[in-house]
Amino acid sequence: MFRRILIANRGEIALRVQRTAKEMGIEVVAVFSEVDRNSLPVRYADRAYLLGPPPPAESYLRGDLILEIAQSCEVDAIHPGFGFLSENPSFAEAVRKAGIVFIGPPAAAISKMGDKISSRQVALEAGVPVIPGADGDLDPAALLKKAHEIGFPVLLKAAAGGGGKGIKIVRDEAEFDEALRFAKAEAEGAFGDGRVYLEKFLDKPRHVEIQVVADQHGNCVTYGERECSVQRRHQKLVEESPSPAVDANLRRRMEEAAKALTLKVGYEGAGTIEFMVSHGEFYFLEMNTRLQVEHAITEERFGVDLVEEQIRVAAGKKVRSPLEPRGHSIEVRINAEDPKTFFPSLGKIERLSSPGGRGVRFDSAIFRGLEVSPYYDSMLAKLIVWAEDRGRAIERMLRALAELRVAGVQTSVPAAVHVLHSEEFRSGDYDTSILEGLERPQELQVLEVAGLAAAYAKYKGSLVSEKKGTEGAKGVSPWVLRGRLEGRG
Repeated sequence: MFRRILIANRGEIALRVQRTAKEMGIEVVAVFSEVDRNSLPVRYADRAYLLGPPPPAESYLRGDLILEIAQSCEVDAIHPGFGFLSENPSFAEAVRKAGIVFIGPPAAAISKMGDKISSRQVALEAGVPVIPGADGDLDPAALLKKAHEIGFPVLLKAAAGGGGKGIKIVRDEAEFDEALRFAKAEAEGAFGDGRVYLEKFLDKPRHVEIQVVADQHGNCVTYGERECSVQRRHQKLVEESPSPAVDANLRRRMEEAAKALTLKVGYEGAGTIEFMVSHGEFYFLEMNTRLQVEHAITEERFGVDLVEEQIRVAAGKKVRSPLEPRGHSIEVRINAEDPKTFFPSLGKIERLSSPGGRGVRFDSAIFRGLEVSPYYDSMLAKLIVWAEDRGRAIERMLRALAELRVAGVQTSVPAAVHVLHSEEFRSGDYDTSILEGLERPQELQVLEVAGLAAAYAKYKGSLVSEKKGTEGAKGVSPWVLRGRLEGRG
């Protein structure tokens, strides 16, 4: 087993990995940006090293500097968490070449499954159903022709990246050219890759994913499914396991497909195969070649520590067979944002009271006095509950949310409460459009621009006045700011 690992991340996930590593008797090395100097992961680590200024490009995305620190500390392995460098094949390969274990899949698997076009091809080769669409990087005329062949509405999607960016719904030919320009521009801005592909827009789809763990010996196990259809701007807000829409037969078929795809790509470690489910059929969406934010609900149902499994598998151990799942688990993401408009809420956490009691888990790295900055993701914490059945889990989550107190910034909690009380959610008969009733697009576009601009102006001013990070603030638009807050890194 490893003696010392470096965690190339920040916030809740860094602390999450630290806790498991310490329980396994492993020393942990933390890295941090200037704004995270007093963070909990830094305080709890055995060693901690400064990376640089707050902007990710100057800190948490500095793979060369992280690798230099890892070598100087003589670590055995690097855990990337999620976001930042976790799905960067170049970084994974550089770690391997340096003689350090990357706690994640091989670079080749990350590369194949990180590209939406190549991952669709791998899925087809593995016999996994995919959404009808265009599998290659076609020119505009060819994409439009394909859209007519499969029928409108269609989705234009970025070939690289994720997080809901570079996605545009096209309902008819009149919208196509403008939508294509928008999708390409957003994809280029977010990922430096303007390629897009096309898929059929599914009617009333549900977002359901399968957790997998594979080892270096050709073994792969699955841990059931997670329902992730409660989303805003393609970002998940409430997740649950099991899915109320998946019966035993559909679950079996999805798990078999997930295993086939995982083994086909030569995967190792923890990963998630995401599917869209519509009218009883499922279609491959993408593979996340890392630990998911919502992994905790799987842990609660299966009595497993997925981070421990990641570390064990990376050390060459065989993956252990899952225990029988029990009960129902729900997770709510606690984001620093206005619950009506979902634009960022920045400031200092002035008061914090976390929930507790039976079946309640609060994963966070926040504390009183923490400054919520504009540089990183808006997620402050994750609230997870477990209960014997779905009805009790919903009531337990509502009780836990009522106990939670976060003062100083707005949070997305009211939006989650609205969902949990809704007839659609309680009946289990909902899809990815469940939050549309909370948003009024035309009005919110105006509010969002104004809110982001105000937040940007406030923080740019404070950075300049403090004489810190001024260079990193130059040229950052509110839209880039939104990307930093909504994307994982």
